[in-house]
Amino acid sequence: MRAPLPAHSLGLIPADRQPVSRLARALSSLLAIVLVLLCSLSGLAAPAAASLEDDRYDGNIFALYAGNGSLVPPRSSLAQALADKRVTVVIYYLDDSSVSKRFAPVVSELQRLWGQSIELIPLVTDPLQNRPIEGPTDPAAYWNGTIPQVVIFDRNGKPVFDASGQVDVDAINGVISQATGIPMAPQTGSSTTVSFNELNSEVVTSR
Repeated sequence: MRAPLPAHSLGLIPADRQPVSRLARALSSLLAIVLVLLCSLSGLAAPAAASLEDDRYDGNIFALYAGNGSLVPPRSSLAQALADKRVTVVIYYLDDSSVSKRFAPVVSELQRLWGQSIELIPLVTDPLQNRPIEGPTDPAAYWNGTIPQVVIFDRNGKPVFDASGQVDVDAINGVISQATGIPMAPQTGSSTTVSFNELNSEVVTSR
């Protein structure tokens, strides 16, 4: 039995169009693959939008929301700071907490105002949970379970200030001034935190 004749030999499809048709199909398939890959890559590359208003982890909150990534990791532990008899300010916070994000500029302002005069120790609270307290120099001994929380220790290692929430920076400064013996710079008004874009805030003094 004879094999069937090719379609082009019967005059149905011109023989000179066969390579062109195969090339067009190949190019069409290749283009479809490239488009799928581009769509996938663009989806992967799109950054998650950071926001002060949600409890989502965006990264270092001090770098993102206060423009100051130098606050973490802290340069000293609480045990070392107390052993050195330094006035110490411990800030308990979480990176995936909107209230901590809003408080980040206050922590940065404390570093700007007091510099080397105090030991500023921001601590995430995750490692402090569900474990035994290891003595009076363990920061877990002073965390009350809320965030943000500010605890100030005097040179003798005694807690002299303990407040939670959006603690007023002027109240913190007053206690630090008393504990260090360093007079505060004259203030022309009370301080407040002001957002200057959807990510960042700063502490300013009202006139």
